[in-house]
Amino acid sequence: MVTLSPKAAVKVKAELAKQGRPGGCLRLKVLSGGCSGMSYEFDFADAPESGDKISEQDGAKLAVDPKASLFVNGSTVDWHQPMMESGFRVKN
Repeated sequence: MVTLSPKAAVKVKAELAKQGRPGGCLRLKVLSGGCSGMSYEFDFADAPESGDKISEQDGAKLAVDPKASLFVNGSTVDWHQPMMESGFRVKN
């Protein structure tokens, strides 16, 4: 199972509310990146897709693609916002 940190949950709920998708979720996929290895992709969706693994933190839902769950099981998705860039990060 992959979990959302409290900071990530706040950001997911805020972004979904801004987009007018209060019942939506953050969806995590793992893509093969060629010689640089795997990369993570995050998208907001109206609902999880069939087969997604779902976790919930403080009312925010995270849907993990079935293939991705093999690589990120036990990880936490956090919201990272330093001075120059911001985004969701997977902490393994």
